[in-house]
Amino acid sequence: MKIGIFDSGIGGLSVLHRARKMLPGAQFIYYADEKHVPYGERTPEEIRVFIGEIFGFMIEKNAEAIVIACNTATSAVTREYRSSFPVPVIGMEPAVKKAVDLYGGGDKRILVAATPITIKGEKLHELVERVDKHNMVDLIELPSLVRFAERGMFDSPEAEAYLRDALRGYDTAGYGTVVLGCTHFNYFKRTFRRIFGGGIRFTDGNEGTVKQLKRLLPRLPASDEPGGAEIYFSGVRAGAEQEEFIARCMAQLDSVFEIE
Repeated sequence: MKIGIFDSGIGGLSVLHRARKMLPGAQFIYYADEKHVPYGERTPEEIRVFIGEIFGFMIEKNAEAIVIACNTATSAVTREYRSSFPVPVIGMEPAVKKAVDLYGGGDKRILVAATPITIKGEKLHELVERVDKHNMVDLIELPSLVRFAERGMFDSPEAEAYLRDALRGYDTAGYGTVVLGCTHFNYFKRTFRRIFGGGIRFTDGNEGTVKQLKRLLPRLPASDEPGGAEIYFSGVRAGAEQEEFIARCMAQLDSVFEIE
């Protein structure tokens, strides 16, 4: 069984990381659209064109399901558009409901961090309006974190300085949970924790997305061994240098996913 996973860049590797653990035996095709990263600074119309090309690539590679491992891309396409393809297509959204259900009962606020398209999109605002009954959720755009991630600057002083400046108008002590509403943001959990303090909690949509994938798969692989992954950058198979960078990204994810 082949499963396609794509993102504008390396952010969706966090979904691949989770999927390989939850779906042992599956084979994965990972597509990083580096030619067009970051999606968060594109228009929805541009993103829909990119997605159509990527879906065509995945179907040619015999993917039996496709995961849009990008909140921005998911917010730019309709459910009807996704259902027009001949395989199951699973999108993702910021884990706001999960954060509210788990942590919304206290006196600490919830901060949803995402890209500009996701933050401004109707889907997120409708989601917040539906689940945030006590007005505890705030939103923040952090577009430059995507660029830091794509350069591998995960725990860098530059990324931390950017975050501190972006959060200057927020009472960080008043927040108990950060919703990582962009898959690229998982790489920066340690930096968020330095700014918000050791008690901060995180939610993301990775596990929920893979659970939905499992529900929609026509069949599940029987093996207990982790499946392999073919990595492509805008349609071109990853070379040795890119494979090395992917390995570094996965090592970072191994370490930060211990932080919940």
